[in-house]
Amino acid sequence: MSFSYETKNELCRLPVQKLCCARAEAYGILLYCNTFHASEVRIVTENPNFAARLPRLFQRAFNLRFDRLPEPDQPGKRIFQITERSKMDHIINLLGYDPRQHTVLHINFGMLEEECCRASFLRGAFFAGGSITDPTKRYHLELTTSHLQASRELGVLLRESGYPPKSIARNGSFVTYFKQSDQIEDFLTLIGAPVAAMNVMTAKMEKDLRNSVNRRLNCDSANLDKAVLAAREQTEAIRKLQAAGILENLPDKLQQTAALRLENPELTLSELAEEFDPPVTKSCLNHRLRKLVELAKPKMDSEAEANAK
Repeated sequence: MSFSYETKNELCRLPVQKLCCARAEAYGILLYCNTFHASEVRIVTENPNFAARLPRLFQRAFNLRFDRLPEPDQPGKRIFQITERSKMDHIINLLGYDPRQHTVLHINFGMLEEECCRASFLRGAFFAGGSITDPTKRYHLELTTSHLQASRELGVLLRESGYPPKSIARNGSFVTYFKQSDQIEDFLTLIGAPVAAMNVMTAKMEKDLRNSVNRRLNCDSANLDKAVLAAREQTEAIRKLQAAGILENLPDKLQQTAALRLENPELTLSELAEEFDPPVTKSCLNHRLRKLVELAKPKMDSEAEANAK
């Protein structure tokens, strides 16, 4: 079951109550369904819960029945259709269009003055032309219609509601979409799908946590690599000083530091500092080890030149 399917199932559990909201939801469905013009309404869905909601919604919104209904328990695509002229004229009139004129479908904002009606309209648009990607994969919610003017005006409606979308034309259709997780969460909450919104939020939190852990592990790994290289360089320097008879003439503190490093080549600076009695600071230990490496550097450089020859 896809995330879009689950989200629409959640929305289908909302009751069909106020007339104004039922009409606004049906309006969104009509502008974003398969076919809507002056002579026909055609809505196709594979979601049985949405299919069960449609007849009740249109009865409440327009006080009419579909001319064509799918068979009960019909699998696959379910088709709802209205072609009777008197019914179409009734719908067109109620939505504020003139059935006697060629209609360019736009959004009648007069029907969406109340916030509840705007939310219902957007829910209807999502029912008929919406989809949302599984948020564990990526963040993407879109609304697709064949009506250019309606698509443009939907963008205006969303921006006025505080959700600025993006838009694109695709294969003769017009797509309004979101790619920001917070905008998708807010949109889903607005249209009545708080569980889906919470799932998007949870997916983002888990993704952010994984990324944070990975960054930390990568950082720790890089620091560990540096520590290993530094310890190897220090050990090599100390052995050069031993071989040259220089180490035994150094101050006691440097001799002690050299002995502890040779005994504990795997320890980090912090761990090695704790081995002293009494313990020394990490800064102090780092200074001593740098001094040992500097003292051995002429010897190491001369050997490198000899090997090069």
